[in-house]
Amino acid sequence: MSRFLLITPDKDFAHRVRLATNPMRGMLAHFEADYLPQSPEEILGEQGSQQYSQKGGEPPEVLIFGPGLPLDETLKFAAAMDLQCPDIALLLVATEQDELSLQAMRSGIRDILTPGADTETIRATVERAALAAAGRRRGLAPSAGEGPNADGGRVIAVMSPKGGVGKTTIATNLAVGLGGIAPMSVVIVDLDLQFGDVASGLLIDPEYTITDAVAGAGSQDSMVLKTYLSLHPSNIYALCAPRNPIEMDNITAAHITHLLKQLRQEFQYVVVDTAPGLGEHVLATLEEATDAVWVCGMDIPSVRGLRTGFNVLAELDLLPEERHVVLNMADRKSGISIQDIEATIGSPVDVVIPRTRTMPFATNKGVPVLQEGRRDPAAKALRQLVERFKPNWEARPHKRLHRRAVMQ
Repeated sequence: MSRFLLITPDKDFAHRVRLATNPMRGMLAHFEADYLPQSPEEILGEQGSQQYSQKGGEPPEVLIFGPGLPLDETLKFAAAMDLQCPDIALLLVATEQDELSLQAMRSGIRDILTPGADTETIRATVERAALAAAGRRRGLAPSAGEGPNADGGRVIAVMSPKGGVGKTTIATNLAVGLGGIAPMSVVIVDLDLQFGDVASGLLIDPEYTITDAVAGAGSQDSMVLKTYLSLHPSNIYALCAPRNPIEMDNITAAHITHLLKQLRQEFQYVVVDTAPGLGEHVLATLEEATDAVWVCGMDIPSVRGLRTGFNVLAELDLLPEERHVVLNMADRKSGISIQDIEATIGSPVDVVIPRTRTMPFATNKGVPVLQEGRRDPAAKALRQLVERFKPNWEARPHKRLHRRAVMQ
């Protein structure tokens, strides 16, 4: 059971925190005061005073500095708390400003909530902080989870040399599916910087975009960067493409490299929806990717484009070690078979997503099929793709059923 401690004189905010933490099966202790303890020791379980300590004599996992506390004193107290007990995640409630975010990050604050935050936002923030606290106690980097790389989480590039093969649909469903495995530890990044559709595919209206994330304070501190992410109801985060295609000129390959390095330290899964082709931003993504999901349509131009892409990237030594080939919109009446496709690209097809009416309908509605939990052949195939990214997937016996899936 998670343990949360809230210090604030604001009863309304305390009520919202209690509603937010109840579904998390957490024990919330609320200290109603407009001042802080004299020292961190007062809230560290049995060693602290009964006034601040939690039941059971154990320190909290998440400490929330609520509205009504003096800001300067709070930041000083947070710095001391982070130094003495780094496995406690600290949250600050304040009106967000870039300068404040920098000060808060340097004081050990993990995230900032606004005083008017609703229950859902509070729940998501507290849950993510609790996961980070658990990761620190296991001796891992924050939110690194069970990714295979000691340097952070998995970076999954969703690729296709040709457009129009449903790459964004697969990327959004993959992110939503992974959100069920690692809630609040998945972020999808839209790197189709000119015509990205992740925002419409997830039905979100982002306040910030990738342009904000790679410039200014966000590029310097992960604390600030996280304020530019959009929260989705499926417990994932999204960093959307620029609103104006012209903004692409201000984003370099170096920006993308640095951004992905930042995100992989904070999230267990970073799903990247790339632009069609092999531009500089795509190549920068591949340099950081641990996995590549190659999406191919059941048409000759798409298949040939994939073969050419494999050849070019092999020469550049940019093929990620983990490769997953997805055949999308599969139809046995298309005139070509899976065997033809595999022979052309020189690689097996791992997942086959059949053509159904559900997929375009869900895409147009902005609700991924895996978010709705539909029972549909396409949804079943997408779940198979998600399964490939579970931490223990490689250790399990696998059966290749893709031919039967298409020919049924």
